[in-house]
Amino acid sequence: MTMWVFGYGSLLWNPGFDVAESHLATLQGYARSFCMLSVTHRGTYERNGLVLALDAQPDALCDGLALRVHHGEEEKVLAYLRERELVTSAYLERHLPVNLSDGREVEAVTYIIDPEHRQYCGKLPLEKQAQMIANAVGMRGPNSEYLYNTAAHLRQMGVSDADLNWLEGRVREILG
Repeated sequence: MTMWVFGYGSLLWNPGFDVAESHLATLQGYARSFCMLSVTHRGTYERNGLVLALDAQPDALCDGLALRVHHGEEEKVLAYLRERELVTSAYLERHLPVNLSDGREVEAVTYIIDPEHRQYCGKLPLEKQAQMIANAVGMRGPNSEYLYNTAAHLRQMGVSDADLNWLEGRVREILG
């Protein structure tokens, strides 16, 4: 069976595996937002960062990339993704339908936020998000770098995300 992965944050610019094929894709019923505290990758327990997650919202759409895994690499890629994405169990792994830009619908491994997890922080004001992102660094680097890379890749894909664009500008202001 063909394995697809839905990327909406760092998987857009750093999938960590060799992608066989990629397409612009849309996931229904979820919104991309900085609704997850990062305590390892882009922040620490002492100074939390924020990372993107998919928050269930019935009328929402999230544009991202569907990444096809090479045949025979599925188990290896899934193990890698679980090690990367499920570090603190704040994400839930789901197999969800995504609509590809070529008209196909495929099922994709997708990581969504667990709204019951202690790292969930939905509905933080944008200014608070900007301050946290500007001041956090984790084992994968500055939180601002994560924001900048994601915003740049969404622009390259032709995807407009007003909140990410505002956050990018504000974090650049804060950091001078």
